[in-house]
Amino acid sequence: QMQLEESGGGLVQAGGPLRLSCAASGRTFSSYVMGWFRQASGKEREFVACIWWSGGSTYVAESVKGRFTISRDNAKKSVYLQMNSLKPEDTAVYYCAISVRYSTNYAVGAAYDYWGQGTQVTVSS
Repeated sequence: QMQLEESGGGLVQAGGPLRLSCAASGRTFSSYVMGWFRQASGKEREFVACIWWSGGSTYVAESVKGRFTISRDNAKKSVYLQMNSLKPEDTAVYYCAISVRYSTNYAVGAAYDYWGQGTQVTVSS
């Protein structure tokens, strides 16, 4: 089992930055992918970004590309989501997730095995 804990959510004005953190604990794996998803009220869960733990390659959704950056700290077993130029439409609960198996598509929730509880991000206009 792995546990994921997000932090860093909150209320921010449009145009401002916010940085989310996700710390992993529990069982370790030799290779995995960590991702961020979000779900706005009344909407379906949406992929935001993911990062390959080995090598550090990243994939970012088009809707946030150029504004959001995903990164990791191997020593701290943590992944971060730096969000800049936030917009009201970025308001959502943001979830951290980890995939410990191979997938052909890490932009879907079904590829992930463990999820955090989520952290609320609210962007005011």
